[in-house]
Amino acid sequence: MSAHPVLARAAVLYRTGEPLVVESGIELPVLGRGQVRVRVAYAGLCHSQLMEVRGRRGPDPWLPHLLGHEATGRVEAVGEGVAKVAPGQRVVLGWIRGAGIEAGGCQYRKGDVLINSGAVTAFGTRVVVSENRCTPLPDGVPDDVGVLFGCALPTGAGMVLNTLQPEAGTTLVVLGLGGIGMSAMLAALTIPGVTVIAVDVEAHKLALARELGAHSVLDAATQDVRAQVRALSDGGAHYCVEAVGTVDSIELGFELVRRGGGRLLFASHPQAGSTIRIDPYELICGKRIEGSWGGASAPDQDVPRFADWYRSGHMPLERLLDGRYPLDRINEALDDLEARRIVRALVDMQGAHDA
Repeated sequence: MSAHPVLARAAVLYRTGEPLVVESGIELPVLGRGQVRVRVAYAGLCHSQLMEVRGRRGPDPWLPHLLGHEATGRVEAVGEGVAKVAPGQRVVLGWIRGAGIEAGGCQYRKGDVLINSGAVTAFGTRVVVSENRCTPLPDGVPDDVGVLFGCALPTGAGMVLNTLQPEAGTTLVVLGLGGIGMSAMLAALTIPGVTVIAVDVEAHKLALARELGAHSVLDAATQDVRAQVRALSDGGAHYCVEAVGTVDSIELGFELVRRGGGRLLFASHPQAGSTIRIDPYELICGKRIEGSWGGASAPDQDVPRFADWYRSGHMPLERLLDGRYPLDRINEALDDLEARRIVRALVDMQGAHDA
């Protein structure tokens, strides 16, 4: 034990299906080889955390558990062997592995209780993460916008730019306009000649998509999306990025792409035990369905690339940050995310005390 322990305030999952518990005075572990201690500025929330907290990913063997996988902050200290980042440096934290040491998970302490975390965590004022989950935050990217570089942007934009790589004259449907879907849409809009159709059920998200440049927007709650996409794309889209995260939406995305090469790509993880059903004849007819692991992104190469687009004005990412909450209201943020009231939630750690 350290003679002078480093403390944090954090939101802990003690039981799935129950709210996170915000605790003060959580003791951080002494840094080991390949570990980095970061003072967090902002953390992001996405449906992955919502699924974990609600227990929809199945039993959690790591309870009590410190969650979160995208954040920005400033390095306070580094462990042995760390060469990628240095104290005082602004960083992005994300779940996608980059260069550097994979140090694995660690344990925090609250009194006699041990709290587990993985190689990255974000729901605390201070956190300990593996070197390979840190990427320097480029100059000109604010701390709040930088949170999107940890998950939403590399996943959504990466699905389009790294995997699908649509060419001029093709049509791409984005199904679901949360952080990942909006990032995919913005990425597609940087490619000349690609027609982008945005689909959601929330009027405010569709309005934002229209403002950001989507060529067509469809309300899945009131419109026949299948018929509309066929009409807008001459029989079916060339590509679909599914970013809703349900079995129904994945199946719908497969219906929306055309025979003879149409591709559905999804990165969502529906509730544990779910299965998708598709007509195998459509596969014989040339449709393709693929999963994406983080948009096939490499943070050390892609974060600087995305930063260039942001600074040049091609990706107005600040427009996606429509929900901001202090740490003490993190459960409210989860509720708003589940109710689809927001695109992307930010948890502001800067006003939270450690002890």
